[in-house]
Amino acid sequence: MEKASQTISTGLLLFLFVLTVPLSGCATHATGTHEPAPIAAQPEALVPQAEDNAFELEAEFDETFTEPIIDPLSGYNRVMTQVNDKVYFWALKPVSQGYRAVVPEGGRLAAGHFFRNLLMPVRFVNNLLQLKLKQAGTELTSFVINSTVGVLGFGDPAADYFGLQAYPEDFGQTLGHYGVGSGFHIVLPLLGPSNLRDTLGLFPDYYLDPINHLDHSEAAQAVHAFQTVNHTSLHLGEYESLKGDAIDLYTFLRDGYEQRREQQIKE
Repeated sequence: MEKASQTISTGLLLFLFVLTVPLSGCATHATGTHEPAPIAAQPEALVPQAEDNAFELEAEFDETFTEPIIDPLSGYNRVMTQVNDKVYFWALKPVSQGYRAVVPEGGRLAAGHFFRNLLMPVRFVNNLLQLKLKQAGTELTSFVINSTVGVLGFGDPAADYFGLQAYPEDFGQTLGHYGVGSGFHIVLPLLGPSNLRDTLGLFPDYYLDPINHLDHSEAAQAVHAFQTVNHTSLHLGEYESLKGDAIDLYTFLRDGYEQRREQQIKE
């Protein structure tokens, strides 16, 4: 029975890896803004760029949303929302549950810290581009502390002992900071809700993600897949709770995503 369970988990992981391959070459879970969030709730995954705020949609509905949502692709977007939802429940969630059963929470948290620390260049450069010099300096200082005292970023002494917080920024936010509108809404395969501006912003962030500079693209894809599984294992149940509050899942995710991004750009 144990061997059969291992075989099933391995098969699901391979399936998830195959699904991840086509997109991991052109998109990043940056933001360290971003560790990846559950597929259907992303793009911090409700944003491909966002990291720890992937499940703050309900809180964001209290904010005033001023920019009208342009949605000419609503038919496609609804279908892709359902596809991402199925992939989450049929592949990502089972694999993440198996991974959580094997790896202790402390190890998974340490891996999450490592990936967040590794994505410092995305946050640092985008804070710098927005002339947020204090935040950029904090990101650089945190990186030095966590990479040394925190042993390659597996620990987070910058936050635990020095109170230094992260300032997640991505290129989509940078464009928004300088007045670039969101454009039309689009749901990306595996990554979830996004818009034209944020989708274009994925490309500069891609080159700032150290993982994408590994010698072999297959290795980078495998690391991104592991990053997604590790992050999801720490947030199991959150997407389900979010989905349970939605009358119309697509419009709920769409409106929440656009509202949250507008608020992030204002900050």
